[in-house]
Amino acid sequence: MKNYNQKTIFTLITLIIFTLGFSQDSNQKSEFWSRVQFGGGLGLAFGNNSTNISVSPSAIYNFNEKVALGAGLQYSYINQKDFYTSHLYGGSIIGLVNPIQEIQLSAELEELRVNTDFNNPSFINDNYWNTALFLGAGYRTNNATIGVRYNVLHNDNNNIYTTAFMPFIRIYF
Repeated sequence: MKNYNQKTIFTLITLIIFTLGFSQDSNQKSEFWSRVQFGGGLGLAFGNNSTNISVSPSAIYNFNEKVALGAGLQYSYINQKDFYTSHLYGGSIIGLVNPIQEIQLSAELEELRVNTDFNNPSFINDNYWNTALFLGAGYRTNNATIGVRYNVLHNDNNNIYTTAFMPFIRIYF
């Protein structure tokens, strides 16, 4: 991936985060905005010659107390020194159902572009789309949910996730 594309993606994600954050400052919210909640994730990991940075803002619209629908963006930078550099970016659509107040069921369709550049010429650089469909369930209290989700499209041979099961913590404000 060329350097200017990385800067463009990072700038776009940063602008969206700030726009969503400042849009909540108004004391007078319309009916629509009073039903919108914002959340997302930030990840930062450093290890033995490795770096992993991720940003994933999201928003949901609550149709009522039981059903919500939303969208999210995701960008990740992964670097293993002297081995490879990878950029993952894309988006997702999520549906949430709360059959009772404490239980949250979810379905999330995620589409990520994966660009991996290897430093060793014996490895072939990877550039592909990765699609995941997660079905999940969790325990919910106030704005937070903790649970597990399962990628029904998981393929051991071509997937960015090492396993189909993934724990999650979801928080919306």
